[in-house]
Amino acid sequence: MANAHVATVTLSGGAFWMGNEGVGSYAQDGEGPRHEVLLDPFGLSATCVTNEDYAAFVSATGYRTDAERLGASFVFGGLLPDDFPPTRGVAAAPWWREVLGASWKQPEGEGSDIEGRMDHPVVHVTWHDAMAFCAWSGTRLPTEAEWEYAARGGHADAPFPWGDELEPNGAHRMNVFQGRFPGENTEEDGWAGTCPVQTFPPNGFGLFEMTGNVWEWCADWFATDTYRNSPLHNPRGPDRGQARVMRGGSYLCHASYCRRYRVDARSANTPDSSAGNIGFRVARDL
Repeated sequence: MANAHVATVTLSGGAFWMGNEGVGSYAQDGEGPRHEVLLDPFGLSATCVTNEDYAAFVSATGYRTDAERLGASFVFGGLLPDDFPPTRGVAAAPWWREVLGASWKQPEGEGSDIEGRMDHPVVHVTWHDAMAFCAWSGTRLPTEAEWEYAARGGHADAPFPWGDELEPNGAHRMNVFQGRFPGENTEEDGWAGTCPVQTFPPNGFGLFEMTGNVWEWCADWFATDTYRNSPLHNPRGPDRGQARVMRGGSYLCHASYCRRYRVDARSANTPDSSAGNIGFRVARDL
């Protein structure tokens, strides 16, 4: 049974077309070929797991996340004070800063907390941390196929959970980066970092923030040729790998460098990685 704090939605499954190899796709991510998938019914949480949810888990179990044990995690530099002392960055993405003390309960490091953010998605959780929550709550992580089916919300070919347009009628429908990345964020959608769950309207299946806000861990190992070898029925990804699938994009995605705030976009990270824009939602068998 899912944790009482995490609302779940029953999804009927069935056949759908997964993947993308058209305009705007990233071939290097293995987004194609587009292929048919058949899923059994399953349940999925309506929102990402929140700080409140994760706090209940930690209170019940005494669990310490990987970031807490390591003593550091990665934070977007734009969320740190201008006078924040220099720290190690990421060579390929210098806007990420390794921050001592950063964890799920101190998202920007020592001196920060989650007071006033209990309804935001938990971040700075590794794949292993997400799996620990699942084991406690009687849930599991969704497969990549389940995640995409759910994110589409019944739209067969649209890139976004609500349809074809990024901002229909000028309205923001998800939390992503506006302005010039990484130095100028206009925050036109109302948020610089994470936003509370259920900030934006749900998709056709009643699921919130399936794109934007935070990347979401999936159960599968990642490979760029996954779709070329994927079975039709309940695909579960490769048997082994180096990184786990992440889906949905985050508040840092921007068309200029990372147009992965689409339902068919893919990314991945090693299962021991944590950052201030990675969270998860849970699934369950029916």
